[in-house]
Amino acid sequence: MTATPLTLLEDCCSPVLGQVITPTEAESLAGSLKAIADPVRLRLISLVAAHVDREACVCDLTAPVGLSQPTVSHHLKVLVDAGILTREQRGRWAYYSLVPDSLDTIARLIALPQA
Repeated sequence: MTATPLTLLEDCCSPVLGQVITPTEAESLAGSLKAIADPVRLRLISLVAAHVDREACVCDLTAPVGLSQPTVSHHLKVLVDAGILTREQRGRWAYYSLVPDSLDTIARLIALPQA
């Protein structure tokens, strides 16, 4: 199962608790939730958010999570594909930053509707 980019999810899906969602909507949202439902990925999101200017080079992320660069890059790719992070290549290194409001979008999709 692959995650649907969050912008598409927000356009297509109603909040889970607002009305019954379709099987397709459930599968799309589950893909995005699966992308963040991993301890390493949650740490990576936190590390990027806490880094200067809310962006971090992959080289700055390997030591804190204790994994090799290829493994960290794989986790970061999953987060980019899910629309949670963006990736910018600068010379030899890739820099990652949070997509504005990406986590808020996920929260809105699983939140109770406002009365």
